[in-house]
Amino acid sequence: MPAIQRLPDLLISQIAAGEVVERPASVLKELLENSLDAGSTSISVHLEEGGVKLIRVADDGCGIEHGELALALTRHATSKITSLDDLEGVATLGFRGEALASVASVARLTLTSRARNAHHSSHAWKLKGETGAQPEPAALMAGTVVDMRDLYFNTPARRKFLKSEATEFAHCADAFKRLALTRPDVAFSLAHNGRTVLQLAVADPKQRIADILGEDFIAHCRPLEATAGDLRLSGFIIDPTHAGEHQQGPHFFVNNRFVRDKVLTHALRQAYQDVLHGSRQASTCLFLDINPKRVDVNVHPAKTEVRFRDAHAVHQFVFHAVQRTLTALSPAPLPPAGEGNIMQNRGQTTVFYENRGLSPISPPISPISAEPATQAYFTFAAGAQTPSPAEEAEHPLGYALAQLHGIYLLAQNTEGLVLIDMHAAHERIVYEKLKAAFDAHQVASQPLLIPAVFSAEALDIATVEEHAEKLAEFGFDLAAVGPGQLAVRAVPALLTAGDPVALARVLIAEWREHGLSQLLTEERNALLARMACHGAVRAHRNLSLPEMNALLRQMEATERAGQCNHGRPTWTAISLAELDKLFLRGK
Repeated sequence: MPAIQRLPDLLISQIAAGEVVERPASVLKELLENSLDAGSTSISVHLEEGGVKLIRVADDGCGIEHGELALALTRHATSKITSLDDLEGVATLGFRGEALASVASVARLTLTSRARNAHHSSHAWKLKGETGAQPEPAALMAGTVVDMRDLYFNTPARRKFLKSEATEFAHCADAFKRLALTRPDVAFSLAHNGRTVLQLAVADPKQRIADILGEDFIAHCRPLEATAGDLRLSGFIIDPTHAGEHQQGPHFFVNNRFVRDKVLTHALRQAYQDVLHGSRQASTCLFLDINPKRVDVNVHPAKTEVRFRDAHAVHQFVFHAVQRTLTALSPAPLPPAGEGNIMQNRGQTTVFYENRGLSPISPPISPISAEPATQAYFTFAAGAQTPSPAEEAEHPLGYALAQLHGIYLLAQNTEGLVLIDMHAAHERIVYEKLKAAFDAHQVASQPLLIPAVFSAEALDIATVEEHAEKLAEFGFDLAAVGPGQLAVRAVPALLTAGDPVALARVLIAEWREHGLSQLLTEERNALLARMACHGAVRAHRNLSLPEMNALLRQMEATERAGQCNHGRPTWTAISLAELDKLFLRGK
């Protein structure tokens, strides 16, 4: 083995640069953070060839004193921390003191600066990042200009790992936009190969987000504000209906620092789990403010990872804040006494299928269709009346007008026309009721006068016989009635409109796939969602006006009523102004 020896300073810096300077975007990020830490109100960026040939960052910040220029280019030199206590409560973006030295070791760096309080000097000073270089007089009114040229000129092997000019510029633009999102009080400009790409004036936070992520993104988002102790969360989250349309990804900022954090990502995913359609992802722009002493930002040289002192508390805070915003779709109160409830009117409503031998508990009032032998019946206390303007204003979804092709409901509110997907809307209502009943251990069962018999495998029969008591927790009563046969003797009262056999098959299939313990814990909601889908009112079933209005009132009183269990929208609105525009009224 060769003798142990101390590495040369240049090689040490080049090794360190491998952690800090991954690509041009890494350099740009570090330089922009320094500019923001310097109190800049205006920052301009010029790039050439994706940032490989040139990155120039000019700001109007506090600048660097003449005597500190050379020190700024040495490793572990910083004005931002002086003790361990400072490190445990970092409030600045930069603090490691490695960036300029690392960049200078793998590129041609020039630092020009004029300190804001340097009244004794009539000019700025410029220093090249070369060994033995001395500061020279330069022309600059105020602030700092950092020029980085020819990245990896002295380490050609690493330059081979860089991508195309377009790819490297895209990464630089992303880094630029992320930092610009955090500081709407600072003006930014970005130019590439002599062409201005982005010009951002000082603006309010909402306008800055719109400037960077797009007006369309803001139009489809909901504002979020939440506070708990020293935790504050603000920003915008995508409406679930439009999730997946914007390829923005979740933008999380902790104390104005862009981070990729598993705790925050999991909290977001959990809050959206009941309202996202398919594999869609939620786009967000959220800013978490927290006491710096409660978060460790010194986890990775790139500073994109953090570690929370109490990760569980942060997770729960973010989860509940996002969930509350998603559920606050309608502030309407619960239906007053006397109004009907679709599927369940204070325990009086029952569904029966004559060809299955089921009978109603109470006499039906309004038939769903002209063929009662195969359709459901519901009871309601009210008849339909024309609502007054005051009543319309009280209910965001208005009052029903008609049913379209047995699928959609048409309603009128004070703003215009509301269209509702009847099955999707009722599916969400049933699902939320099932969850509430299960949480309260009060899943009521509805006995069937004549059991519904179906064929089953031996393993299914054995499972049912072994776990009869657990099945009751889901509101089911199943029993073996012969070789290869099971009978459904009771179903959840909330699902009496569904096919008992189909509901039982869903439960058994989930049971076999996931096991009992998972169905009672993490897979529970997924099962309840599938059961709600089978138990909700089906398309092409004719509803009376009282039934339609009962559905609207329940939607207004149900959390997350804007999406069904699969994330599809349950309703949409067309304003009078939009209708006037369609028919050229006033033209």
